[in-house]
Amino acid sequence: MSGEAAYWQTATDRRVACELCPVGCVLGDGQDGQCGTRGNREGRMLPLQYGQVVATGLDPMEKKPLYHYLPGQPILSVAAKGCNLHCAFCQNWQISQTLHGRTDDLSPADVVALAKQHASVGIAFTYSEPLVWFEFVRDTARLAREAGLVNVVVTNGYLNPEPIAELIPLLDAANVDLKSMDDSFYREVCKGQLDPVLANIVALHEAGVHVEVTNLVIPGHNDTVDHFARLRDFVADLSVDIPLHLSAYRPEFRFDAPATPPATLERAAALCADRLRYVFTGNLHLPAWNNTRCPECGVSVIERRGYRTTVHLTTPECPSCSTPLPITLATG
Repeated sequence: MSGEAAYWQTATDRRVACELCPVGCVLGDGQDGQCGTRGNREGRMLPLQYGQVVATGLDPMEKKPLYHYLPGQPILSVAAKGCNLHCAFCQNWQISQTLHGRTDDLSPADVVALAKQHASVGIAFTYSEPLVWFEFVRDTARLAREAGLVNVVVTNGYLNPEPIAELIPLLDAANVDLKSMDDSFYREVCKGQLDPVLANIVALHEAGVHVEVTNLVIPGHNDTVDHFARLRDFVADLSVDIPLHLSAYRPEFRFDAPATPPATLERAAALCADRLRYVFTGNLHLPAWNNTRCPECGVSVIERRGYRTTVHLTTPECPSCSTPLPITLATG
């Protein structure tokens, strides 16, 4: 760990109140927060997972998934253990919901050096929940920015306004996992709330961070026409150009609902495409919803087969009809 944590204050009797996220843990001496990443040690809040890296990997940007930000480029992914939500269906529960197992002790400078060693365009904080790894993400992102690297987060978006405002100037792109449009789903299934997530998607977008949204579709829980209509309208009201990824769920952790049928994703994608220009079916890679097509002439400007990507662009405009496209391309 490195110094004190950010965003907390002293309560009473050596207790400390965490102000990082809406969970709002108040901890006695020796207690850890629900996220497992912050704890009270003798009346001070410490970042327990600072520099404790549980996973690294050089991924294609599409795996985040980010389809319209530096498509086809490699990015170094890093993760810590822990999460401030406790989704009963968590697809990465082995690292987000447990704190056991081996980690590597890396400094922010180590991570930046690793990214440059692998010719990565930047660093993606991903796999578990990076926002509760706040201090390490902030410090690493600052060094990465100085080194000319980009910073990406793949996140549940569950953070308080002040810390997200501190991070935003350091971020280039974010994929936010919007789990449901129902607050009751968040409270009962994820042990959180919906409104802070929506607010942070708005904040990221309005600050100019490249935003894409993912929704994991769970049969019997968030797969109704009404849910997809509200999801579509929320995203479209921000911008019809924000990519929406509809992903298939598989039974994991404490959920045994059946896996998402391809027909459900296709139905949802068609409904969302009524207002959104870029809708994808993510991890099922259904042919009709894999590629990025020009919204005017329909030509495929980015083709995807799994994580193999072919970019038919040299500038962010359609090569067929010259329509401007909201896609950030690599330069040089």
